[in-house]
Amino acid sequence: MTATIPTIRGNALSADELGHTLMHEHVFVLNAEIEQNYPWEWDEDRLVEEAVAKLESAYDAGVRTIVDLTVIGLGRDIGRVRQVADRVRVNIVPATGLYTYDDVPMFFKFRGPGLLIDGPDRLIDYMVRDVTEGIAGTGIRAGIIKCATDAQGVTPGVERVLRAAARAHRETGAPITTHTHAGTERGLEQLDIFREEGVDFAKVVIGHSGDTTDLDYLHRLLDQGITIGMDRFGLDLMLDFESRVATLAALVEEGFAGQIVLSHDASVYTQNFDIEAKARLLPNWHYEHIHRDVLPALAERGVTEDQVEQMLTRNPGRILG
Repeated sequence: MTATIPTIRGNALSADELGHTLMHEHVFVLNAEIEQNYPWEWDEDRLVEEAVAKLESAYDAGVRTIVDLTVIGLGRDIGRVRQVADRVRVNIVPATGLYTYDDVPMFFKFRGPGLLIDGPDRLIDYMVRDVTEGIAGTGIRAGIIKCATDAQGVTPGVERVLRAAARAHRETGAPITTHTHAGTERGLEQLDIFREEGVDFAKVVIGHSGDTTDLDYLHRLLDQGITIGMDRFGLDLMLDFESRVATLAALVEEGFAGQIVLSHDASVYTQNFDIEAKARLLPNWHYEHIHRDVLPALAERGVTEDQVEQMLTRNPGRILG
């Protein structure tokens, strides 16, 4: 198979080289302005070492590739993650896109077709550049496009990002993955826009679908031919372990293993949570939880090794390849 899936290490992989792949993870989630102006608890040397140790441990547990969905709005720093990628056996696939629940950053707000500063939409241009040329002049290409809709719904700013992601996808062929709020069924709104924009639904992952036990909602997503991300294992404060596993097992039993990918949405370090509280309240929110705890629980419910390979290996290869 042709090696076309980019990694932060700088090499490209073919789909059959991915191995067990976690499709929605992060390494570092930061706010650069906070760190520059109000230095908090970021210690780069220590946390790079911690990232290396955690990813090496994840490799030993069975993880071969992670997709790092840290994009603009979450503190993407490709050079920083490259320091980690060069020292670990796990492959790290980078992403492009913009993460917002409501409006675009001021940089984009008045730039674009029909806006105060008329011209091309830099959102689209930047996503396309990341995929085709590389991120921040590094030559490291993004392998997937990320966008988000949360409980606020499709605001004008969010709609602009969704349509930009769709148009960058059409121009490059790169897949799209999303953040959603499952409780308010935001994935359906995303698909309405993607359909209008001519997106290939075989290349779409509707993320955080595992935050709900509502099989009717999940069926309405799956029936449209997309893939769902059961990708917050370990985030038990949002939905408990047993409910996540039971919902996934039910969908696999119904024959949907070919449209599901797995992950944690975990990170080595994130400023979005108090670090001590995160460790205390979410002890299973890490890269190894699926291999150490979820897969044995699925096996007890009749999920086969081949179905696991479908979700962890073949589906990521199809989407990313």
